[in-house]
Amino acid sequence: MTIIDSAIERRSLTDISRQERNRRQVRRWLGVVLFVLFALVLVGGATRLTESGLSITEWKPIHGVIPPLSAAEWDEEFALYQRIPQYSQINSGMTVEEFKTIFWWEWAHRLLARSIGFVFALPLLFFWLSGRIERQVRMPLLGLLALGGFQGFIGWWMVSSGLADRVSVSQYRLATHLVIACLIFSGTMWIMRGLSPHSNDSAPTEHSRLMAAIIACMALFQIYLGALVAGLDAGLSYNTWPLMDGALVPGNLFVQQPWWINLFENPKTVQFVHRCGAYVLLALALAHMIISLRAAPQTTHARRSVLLFCLICLQAAIGIATLIWQVPLSWALAHQGGALVVLGFAIAHWRGFIGEYPNQAQSEAAIWGEDPVGRH
Repeated sequence: MTIIDSAIERRSLTDISRQERNRRQVRRWLGVVLFVLFALVLVGGATRLTESGLSITEWKPIHGVIPPLSAAEWDEEFALYQRIPQYSQINSGMTVEEFKTIFWWEWAHRLLARSIGFVFALPLLFFWLSGRIERQVRMPLLGLLALGGFQGFIGWWMVSSGLADRVSVSQYRLATHLVIACLIFSGTMWIMRGLSPHSNDSAPTEHSRLMAAIIACMALFQIYLGALVAGLDAGLSYNTWPLMDGALVPGNLFVQQPWWINLFENPKTVQFVHRCGAYVLLALALAHMIISLRAAPQTTHARRSVLLFCLICLQAAIGIATLIWQVPLSWALAHQGGALVVLGFAIAHWRGFIGEYPNQAQSEAAIWGEDPVGRH
């Protein structure tokens, strides 16, 4: 080995070590982002379940950080709430003290939403300027930042739907708001997983990666269906399982016209479709696990398929308990949190079949015909 070869090897190994350190730091930051997103979705769920989402009737992205600090300010905020249909039709006679309870849920949700912008943007700027963000993930991260900004607008668009003619927000807008939050969560998980070390195990079958992708997409779709259930309060009716209204397939699922509107506006139909979605997701995960274990039981991919199936089973059990007990707050939040856990793991499982992002130092060495470990 020549002196030049030794110098090339040392430089390459140093570059690889630096990149591994940078990736570890970026992963920790993205892990914090995921945690805050998880908390944000749970607080948002609590806001919906406690009917608190319409307690703040104005959108003040900057000034809204400061809550009422005096009795006069509380009276002013309460007077604004008294103007909307939810107060006159549902909460007429509510006191200021009772109003404070629902106000703090919505305020906490908005504060977390504002905080996630700083938790994401400031470290991104630091890592970018210090050269710790690799070129291949810069645009995806900027895309997530932009989507987060758009989500703020969607949140107000959702709230505004309940300020004039309704006593709650539109289920369509609620579902859109939740799905975008889940897309940001999924994108963050995807990038973090891509920056993590991967196993060299081959996929159990040639279709394993596709099946993992289908399961992840189905998990996201199931969350969308769950948002429709929440928006219509459909979980408060037909609180039996496995039968629904006395049958496996209840009647009167398509009584509204046109027929397809029942899929979005008929609480009975929406709940039934959500149940069916759970069965489909469970069946897909079961088939994926069985096929993976039969084809290559010792691989990390197969072991992950087992864990994914177990998580979905647990989530299904929580969902059934939530339904039977008529949606108590603690169980409903556990169900929503479980949905995010399933989605996040499904995304990571899918990403695991693709492999980590290429090592930039090794790629540059290959371009110049260099071997980072000193071989030719």
